[in-house]
Amino acid sequence: MKSLPPASALETVAVRLRGKIQGVGYRHAAVREGHLIGVRGWVQALPEGDIIAVVQGTPEQVDKMLEWMRRGPPAARVIDFESEVEYTGRRFDRFEQL
Repeated sequence: MKSLPPASALETVAVRLRGKIQGVGYRHAAVREGHLIGVRGWVQALPEGDIIAVVQGTPEQVDKMLEWMRRGPPAARVIDFESEVEYTGRRFDRFEQL
């Protein structure tokens, strides 16, 4: 397992997505992409159809993951994307689906 970078090198971003994103494998694809990029955190579907996530990693890793999340897997259609830097001392071990 890769060691985590020092806390000063980590960025944490909260994300909320709307669109055609449930029933298209978005969360599963996000976990796979998150593992490839090396980010940590989680992704979760909400009952109203939105998806929320917390992405943590180096600024470069977070930027790559957010870029992917704006598009999602091929069948997804993201119509609204909100992200906000989150200041937290929590460090995640992996990227997972909740």
